Amino acid sequence: MTEFKNGVARMYVDTALFIYYLEHSSLFFHPARVFFRHCYQKMPLVTSAVTLEEYCTYPYANHDLQSIENFKTFLTGMNVSICSVNQEIALEAARLRACHEALKALDALHLATAIITKCKAFITNDKRLQTLPEIQVVTLEQFNSQASISPLVAPG
Repeated sequence: MTEFKNGVARMYVDTALFIYYLEHSSLFFHPARVFFRHCYQKMPLVTSAVTLEEYCTYPYANHDLQSIENFKTFLTGMNVSICSVNQEIALEAARLRACHEALKALDALHLATAIITKCKAFITNDKRLQTLPEIQVVTLEQFNSQASISPLVAPG
């Protein structure tokens, strides 16, 4: 597994982690908080423009513009690089889907973005993705235990 303690690995963050943290998920808020606190100003974080679409759909449907502003502020504050889907990423996503028939289109776009931007790991809670050999897929629990941080207690 990639070494996460030294804060040198570029990490791709799946949409779910932003939802867990910003929406205060009852099950995953604390592990997500530990993850983001551990990464803050230590690790380059990357996500896709697809994350913007996935995260903002529910707030737009509910006319909750404040949640969208909070999300954008959080991304800026965490210095998350947001990558647009370009031809190279789209083609890599197509290749991934061709090799892994059960892979959904949006998951393929996320994974392709992580691969093309040379992320060392893809952080998610979707254990189905851990079977893909193209990139290391790590759950919050795995990340927090590898980083030697309790997943339920945020650092001071």
